[in-house]
Parts: sequence; structure tokens; C-alpha cells
Amino acid sequence: MKLERKERRRLLKKRLEEDPFLTDTQLADEFQVSVATIRLDRMALNIPELRERAKSIAAETYSQVRALSGEELIGDAIDIELGKQGISILVVTESMVFERTGIARGHLLFAQGNSLAVAVVNSELALTKTAAVRYHKPVYLGQRVVAKAQVLQTDGPQYLIQVESKVHDELVFSGEFTVVDVESKGGARRGQDRS
Repeated sequence: MKLERKERRRLLKKRLEEDPFLTDTQLADEFQVSVATIRLDRMALNIPELRERAKSIAAETYSQVRALSGEELIGDAIDIELGKQGISILVVTESMVFERTGIARGHLLFAQGNSLAVAVVNSELALTKTAAVRYHKPVYLGQRVVAKAQVLQTDGPQYLIQVESKVHDELVFSGEFTVVDVESKGGARRGQDRS
């Protein structure tokens, strides 16, 4: 049963408050209407397109990150709690996939997870020491990868951080990263041998 326009718009607004990273196509499927109808509804509600919503949220989140600049973080950070956890979203574009298969290049999933792990460390200078990663499923053009980083433990200047990346709640990438807070006491200093 299709919803009347007023009710659909009310529910659309609520749905985008819950998950601002839903695409127009996902919303159209969810509400069983055309993508054009969703776009008209968004415009009537003064809700920007996904790219603008992501930029707005990311701008607020980047101000908290100390170890990386906004351009160095792969994906859009939507939540960072320094020393604890973080979430980023990466929408796979044509430049990120193999032309023949449409499958995302693995180094981008690694880069998203690694940069998020570094971003959650509460330091001006944090570097990855080790990484143990696993690719679970291929990711395709147009898919949205949600990476979640969680600090599992700290040992002086070292942080053990687990990252899980999912597409539609299916695990596609996971890893454990050891990240070192280089500026803390006990961390390596610039110019010193770290071997």
C-alpha cells in the first residue's frame, strides 16, 4: 500500500534523521516509489542530496580528528570518539573499481580501515605499526562501505584497534591494527630509529 505524500515525507524525514547516508535509490526501494519522487520529496523538505549531507556531517567530525587532516582520511568520518571508536562511510565510485569487473580495489578498503584506526587515536602523530586484515566479500561499484573502528586495548603508546567494514550489514573487510602514538612518552620520536 502506497503512502500519501504528506505521510511519506514525514517518514522520509524521520528515516534520514536515523540514517543520513541512505541513497535516493535505497529510499525509493524502501518507500516503493520512483527515485524522482524521492528527489522531489527531499527538495520539498529542504533535505540536501547524499553528497551534501555527508560533507556536512564529515565537517563536524573532522574537527575532532588530530592525527589526520580531512583529505587524509579515506571515506567520510561520521562519528569519532578519540581513544575509543569511530565510523566512516565510503561510497564506491568508478575510479575505485576494476574496469572489467566493477569490483572495488582492495587497497581502498584497507586504506579506509587503516586511516580510521589512525584517526581514533588521540594524538597529533599516530602511525600504523602492524595490520592483520582479511577480505571477506567483494565490494562493487555504487555500494556503500560502513567501517567501524573500536579500540580494544591500549598499552602505553600502542593502541590495538579492530575495524569491521560492512555493506548492507554483511562483513566485507576486517582487520586489527596496532597504531602507535608517536608523540607520547615511550613512543618513537621523529628522527629516532624505531626498529
